[in-house]
Amino acid sequence: MVISMKINMNKFHLKWKIFAYLIGFCTLLLIILWLFQTVFLNSFYLSIKVNEVKSNADAIEKNIDHEDLSDLVEAVSENSDMVVEIMTLDAHDIYLSGQKKGALPYREKLDMIKKAQLDNGEHYEYTTLNAPLKPLNDNNFAGKVPPDYKQPSQSLMYVKIVESKTNGTVAVFINSVISPVNATITTLRYQLYVITAIMIILSVALAFIIAKRISKPIEEINKSAKVLAKGSYDTQFSGKGFLEICELSDTLNTAASELSKVEVLRRELMANISHDLRTPLSLIYSYAEMMHDFPSEITAEQTQTIMDETQRLSTLVNDVLDISKLEAGTQQLNITEYNLTQSIKATTERIAELIKKDGYKLSFTYDKDITVSADEVKITQVFYNLLLNAINYTGIDRTITVCQSIDGSKVRIAVTDSGEGIAKEDIPYIWDRYYKVDKRHKRAITGTGLGLSIVKKIIGLHGGEYGVESGMGNGSTFWFELMIN
Repeated sequence: MVISMKINMNKFHLKWKIFAYLIGFCTLLLIILWLFQTVFLNSFYLSIKVNEVKSNADAIEKNIDHEDLSDLVEAVSENSDMVVEIMTLDAHDIYLSGQKKGALPYREKLDMIKKAQLDNGEHYEYTTLNAPLKPLNDNNFAGKVPPDYKQPSQSLMYVKIVESKTNGTVAVFINSVISPVNATITTLRYQLYVITAIMIILSVALAFIIAKRISKPIEEINKSAKVLAKGSYDTQFSGKGFLEICELSDTLNTAASELSKVEVLRRELMANISHDLRTPLSLIYSYAEMMHDFPSEITAEQTQTIMDETQRLSTLVNDVLDISKLEAGTQQLNITEYNLTQSIKATTERIAELIKKDGYKLSFTYDKDITVSADEVKITQVFYNLLLNAINYTGIDRTITVCQSIDGSKVRIAVTDSGEGIAKEDIPYIWDRYYKVDKRHKRAITGTGLGLSIVKKIIGLHGGEYGVESGMGNGSTFWFELMIN
């Protein structure tokens, strides 16, 4: 049942939800207003009256021995419409204010004093000043007749025991007439009828306007988002009216722009990978067909071509799988302590031997052996990818230099080529997945063209740093740094 209600609530439009909440809030305010102005009015009035009487009694107590006490008592009596009596504990008057109407009888004074002595020195109670009238049993009167009973007038009687240096222990009596509030409540009730009607009309109108104003830009953004979800990445979001909606609109515009870039890069990647797959597959098929048709003419060169192209395909697939694992965060590191210098040296010598026949010159310079804690296989892959990148893009002299340097607690491995270099505006993006400086795809001499993305991810997992220093016509130096043990 609860789940069903939640589902039904989710089907309401935002503006109607906001409308309902605002109407509910206004209704709650009206209910609170009615309660405080009618039901609780008498209680508030009595509470305020008691606090006023106690405050006056405290003022008299603090000035009980003052020579102008009579002036204070008369002021309290006249300004607050109260009868003030100061008497001994046996109920004999010491001082009585000018207003004598409402002064307590002798026996009641004694009872009040005894109750105050038992009640921490002060006591108050309410008394009825006049009895109700007889009910109107005759129902033959024409028109609206008064109620059966007249509300009896009440009086608040308060006594406080205080110490006086002049008269010893005395009792301060204050008697305050409590005005009936029925007439006031009736007046307020009629006023509330009018106020309620006005508030209902205004609240409905205001709630509808606010709900529509808030929901309209969100509805527009929602429509644009549905268009974006269908693949239209040139969609523009134009939310306005509120800061949060404007920020949401800007965020969605940025997201649409980034999705558009990703889509372009995805298409380029698919085209590039398709090209890199199609070429070796075509070669393999061609040589295999030739070997099938002319089995007696099979040469070592043909089988070597098939093996090389198969190896190229395997490398491409492995790089794509590596990037997928690194992007998904499922690639685990096997951290061990090993000699980075000797690992770099061995890889450099092995690659140098493989590419020597093509005229490449590869050298490695370092000061001393450095030990690091890292995943040796992954760091070797990083260095291997940087080497392959340098081999692909080095200049006509085919010279590549690898240098190990130490900067404080860090070791830097830098690979420098003598190629054309990279334009300044392209440098921030070369590490991004799928990005290519030269949009005209060409088949790499070796490798897959995905190496820099793999470098970025692996060095990031190790908490290291990476970068490139390049300029048009000056070659490029790709580097990465790790912490030294």
